[in-house]
Amino acid sequence: MSSIGIPGLILILVIALVIFGPSKLPELGRAVGRTLKEFKTATKELTSDFEYESDDRKPQTQSQAQAANK
Repeated sequence: MSSIGIPGLILILVIALVIFGPSKLPELGRAVGRTLKEFKTATKELTSDFEYESDDRKPQTQSQAQAANK
């Protein structure tokens, strides 16, 4: 799969400007930004939960078990 490149991005922005108009583009940009931020936050939470659960399932060494019991 090839990359879009600068001319492709310019074409997409011009088409978006024609379709949505200049007044709606800032709102659309903010909505996309919020969506990406929420997605990143959810992804981080999911990976941290997965890492936490995988750490709990690892077998403990004898010294770790003794330290946990103290």
